[in-house]
Amino acid sequence: MTELPRGPIGPVPPARPLVGDEPVVGLDETTVLDFWRWGMSELRTNTLRGVMAEFIVSKAVGATALGRVEWDPYDVVTPDGVRLEVKCGAYLQSWSQQRLSRIVFSGLSARMLDESVGTYVGERGYNADVYVFAVQTATSHDVFDVLDTRQWEFYVVSRSRVEATGCRSLSLATVRTLTPGPVVVEGLAAEVVRVHEDAQPVGGAG
Repeated sequence: MTELPRGPIGPVPPARPLVGDEPVVGLDETTVLDFWRWGMSELRTNTLRGVMAEFIVSKAVGATALGRVEWDPYDVVTPDGVRLEVKCGAYLQSWSQQRLSRIVFSGLSARMLDESVGTYVGERGYNADVYVFAVQTATSHDVFDVLDTRQWEFYVVSRSRVEATGCRSLSLATVRTLTPGPVVVEGLAAEVVRVHEDAQPVGGAG
């Protein structure tokens, strides 16, 4: 039996973007696209809907990263370097419901991952500059379409306002009290800029 290496493994190389036609070695006529169709088509699930929300926000603000990083302390970085945490909620789920879901956004604060040792360190903190609370607004499965950005609205809140609540989770009702109101995808980039600039301390007189 081969002995497994011990000690540090070294840095993780960045993932290469996939286009879908890469073959799955050992499976005839099977590609990454087949895997995507098999495993990633149900966008109504909490996990994939959340990833889709991150993607929509990333595109809307013009982020240049080629892909998401699972363990980063924030989800999106704008071209101006503003760090965004994206939280997602929806009224409808991929399972049978007796009533519409009550939307609650969790995981607002977290510890930082120290990649050099592979463990989380320090105290929990609010690690993004701006929080984007994305809501899929459909209330009927007849029209529910995660890919239709017209069905999404976005509440943009500064870190200072989220941190002031002292909460790790916030209901949609509470989030609404922290903003003037939601924006649509076309207005998201400008709203992120506005919220971030408004949160900056005013320089003192000389």
